[in-house]
Amino acid sequence: MKLAILSREPKLYSTTRLVEAAEQRGHEALVVDHLHCNLVLEKGKPDIIYQGHRLTGVDAIIPRIGASVTFYGCAVVRQFEMMKVRTAVESQAIVRSRDKLRSMQILARAGVGMPKTAFTNYSDEVAEMIEQVGGAPVIIKLLEGTQGLGVVLAESAKAAQSVIEAFHNLKARIIVQEFIAESKGADLRAFVVNGEVVGAMKRQGKEGEFRSNLHRGGTGVLVKLTRAEKAAALLAAKSLGLGIAGVDMLQSKRGPLVLEVNSSPGLEGIEKATGLDIAGKIIEYTAEIAQKKKSKAKSKAALAALPDNQPDLPR
Repeated sequence: MKLAILSREPKLYSTTRLVEAAEQRGHEALVVDHLHCNLVLEKGKPDIIYQGHRLTGVDAIIPRIGASVTFYGCAVVRQFEMMKVRTAVESQAIVRSRDKLRSMQILARAGVGMPKTAFTNYSDEVAEMIEQVGGAPVIIKLLEGTQGLGVVLAESAKAAQSVIEAFHNLKARIIVQEFIAESKGADLRAFVVNGEVVGAMKRQGKEGEFRSNLHRGGTGVLVKLTRAEKAAALLAAKSLGLGIAGVDMLQSKRGPLVLEVNSSPGLEGIEKATGLDIAGKIIEYTAEIAQKKKSKAKSKAALAALPDNQPDLPR
């Protein structure tokens, strides 16, 4: 198979591991910077021009789309879909997961447990909003924030009101969530590939830090998920339509609570914490969906090649 990995940084751990895993399994791996793809739109002839040449012969793609380039990255993935190239993560699923509010609405509708969350259109009723999620302390998050950036812990109602009003004055979209004290600055990251949890780690924030993101100095260790935690991770990924997902959850008194579902989860933390070949699982899944397409195409070609004057089969 010829697999294209959509990544802006060929030397990143996740990108190099995917290339390595693909080559180990006998596939050709091509790293494509999606921001340097030109999209050609014509009736029945969608094309992608990359480095001055038409990008052809690709069996499947693995999108690694950063949050800051979601719009153009998803446009490139959509162009591949128009060219009948299989993708490990569909463009619409990436769009869903990147919109925090929309993704939480979808998760809530699907019955996924999550912290109580409030959103408003710059309402003046800030005190009421804080009470709607159980009162202080509360977590305040920018809708566009990633990797723990744009996340504030307000320990008192007064502090929460000040932060919310400041964000509102800046016309920044935020959500307010209840603070789950029993999680003690830790969360779970479940890595889902093709409807299966292929690895999980517990991330613990550094001393005095309520955010457990590895980018913020947190540490990750191997963990065995409970049945309820596995079920929550799988339901979250399925409800957003993600073939590959990193599902972040908090452990609480009322069971696992999903915080976020990442459509381009990093591999370094999970592979180092678990010692598992997560990149290999992604490549095997991608090759499998590409093979299914090839098999289907061969079957159609075989049927089309049959002569029209075939005798009727006996009944």
